[in-house]
Amino acid sequence: MRNTIFTAGAGAAAIAAAIALAGPAQAAEGDAQLSVLHGVPGLTVDVWVNGERTLDDFTPGTLAGPLALPAGAYDLAITASDAADASAAVIGPVSVTLAANGNYTAVANLDAAGKPTANLFTNNVSQIEAGKGKLTVRHTAAAPAVDVLAGGTAVISNLANPNEQTLTLDPGTIPAAVAAAGTTAPVIGPADVTVAEGTHTIVYAWGSLTDKNLQLAVQTIEGLHSAPGSVPGALDGSAKTAAVEPAAIALGFGAIAIALLFGGMGAARALGGLRKQR
Repeated sequence: MRNTIFTAGAGAAAIAAAIALAGPAQAAEGDAQLSVLHGVPGLTVDVWVNGERTLDDFTPGTLAGPLALPAGAYDLAITASDAADASAAVIGPVSVTLAANGNYTAVANLDAAGKPTANLFTNNVSQIEAGKGKLTVRHTAAAPAVDVLAGGTAVISNLANPNEQTLTLDPGTIPAAVAAAGTTAPVIGPADVTVAEGTHTIVYAWGSLTDKNLQLAVQTIEGLHSAPGSVPGALDGSAKTAAVEPAAIALGFGAIAIALLFGGMGAARALGGLRKQR
């Protein structure tokens, strides 16, 4: 399967260029796959692993992954940029365990009250029935419960931070918007979201309603087709054929630098510690 992350907005070209430069991840048997989203506006952070600074100046809007990580436990703390040590963490310290062959997205984000926090989401990578795609919406923004609108109609209702909801849909492009629960006035969007056959599309709402910097990030996990491997009548009028590919690193907004900074097991240990706080 291929796992791609991008943000909606002006940085799409930069992200696309970074993806083009990235190569396939060489995952060992049983490795977990971890993608990372930095969704805390205005906060550049340092990442500490076991008390050692591993990543310097990780900026808002940065997305990376998936990285292949050995299954196991990881400890992590996130501090303000250039902190002297990890004693004054703004997120953590936390410890989590990644399961063998698990697929995760870790999000540093704001809770509903606007406090920096972290969530570890488990991505569903099970096969999708032929001719269908999946859409998951995750609320990781400092905002009350929201409705997700498709063409002006609520398709997901009363979604609160840090919850998620998944739909199985026909392939197509959805003009999606996010509105306060029970209303139809968008606070994010509308923006076109494409649901493709055999693909799990994951949309994140992040940022702050009060600060008027709400944004969307979109992650796609491809290659989840079930038999038959192709379905006539795809969006372009042709048949779409399943192509199960090795996991690939899709990097955006400085994530190539992240890979260089982490290196080998440093990457695995530094990115693995975020956990889902419910």
